[in-house]
Amino acid sequence: MVAMATKTQRAERRTDALSKERIVEAAIDILDADGEGALTFRALTARLATGAGAIYWHVANKGELLAATTNDVIARVMAELDRGAQPREAIRAIAVGVFDALDAHPWVGAQLSREPWHSAMLQIFEGFGEQLEALGVPPRAQFDCASALLNYILGLAGQYAAGARLVPPGTDRTAFLASVAAQWAQLDEAEYPFLLRVAGQLPGHDDREQFLAGLNLILAGIAATRDVS
Repeated sequence: MVAMATKTQRAERRTDALSKERIVEAAIDILDADGEGALTFRALTARLATGAGAIYWHVANKGELLAATTNDVIARVMAELDRGAQPREAIRAIAVGVFDALDAHPWVGAQLSREPWHSAMLQIFEGFGEQLEALGVPPRAQFDCASALLNYILGLAGQYAAGARLVPPGTDRTAFLASVAAQWAQLDEAEYPFLLRVAGQLPGHDDREQFLAGLNLILAGIAATRDVS
């Protein structure tokens, strides 16, 4: 009876490990905790208590696994959108949803900036395009408007990717920005007058609020395309 129970437990454990969704969840946990460098098939097998072959059955290599995790994160953003929202608010919700996803999962930024036409990006692009159509943006302007929004997201992704690579985990954000501001304050006033004027704002600024300010500028430009149509 004990041997039979052990075999049953192993079968249940192996069945659970064979779920691609479970593999993706475990990979996301590793990426969130320790970054891309920590994501190995050995780490996955240990976390899932299974063999490497069970994982390779669903995911061929690390690149495919990273693509799957990125798709999962972005798909959740798109699935949580309010389908009854007005187009302008829906565009804002997509952009803010991606911002929050990148903030929670900085490694996603590296994937999106590394492969701009990743299928996760296509989901975002299609979402923007659908709402621009609903907003009444002229067809000739829709591609430009969607591209501006997407490029804004790509810039954000690149910023988070750079931060994940260059800034050690656990770095105090305010202290780090204060050190950058101190460097700006030493710049030549004749060559960098703007940076000297804003250096004091750098340590305490809110990234999300600044992102929303930029998004509002883009949305204002999109509204202008409707006015001149």
